[in-house]
Amino acid sequence: MNSGERIAQLRDERGWTQEQTSAKLGISRAALSHYEKNRREPDAETLSKFADLFEVSVDYLVGRTSNPKGILDDEVREFVDQLELSDEELMERFSLTIDGQALTPEESRRFIAFIRAERMMN
Repeated sequence: MNSGERIAQLRDERGWTQEQTSAKLGISRAALSHYEKNRREPDAETLSKFADLFEVSVDYLVGRTSNPKGILDDEVREFVDQLELSDEELMERFSLTIDGQALTPEESRRFIAFIRAERMMN
């Protein structure tokens, strides 16, 4: 099931019209229709609004999981928000991936170095 079908299904399960749903999201009914018919992809901010409104995860909306309630509770979210990627223990315990492939420890270090260099330039 693609994201448009999931959005439409979640809206239908609640018995909401496109007009009601779009008003709750602060978008036009036409935009909602385009999302539901997969003519347009919602941006990250709009996906977050959908997830909050329907009380599901963004991963569920985009089809990365079939568990709609895979939402982090506040305590876990706070922990994740405070992770420091340069911590060697974290890099050993958790596998960072890009495009489905795990990063090696060296790739992780280079990634962190790249971000630090980019921040210094800005």
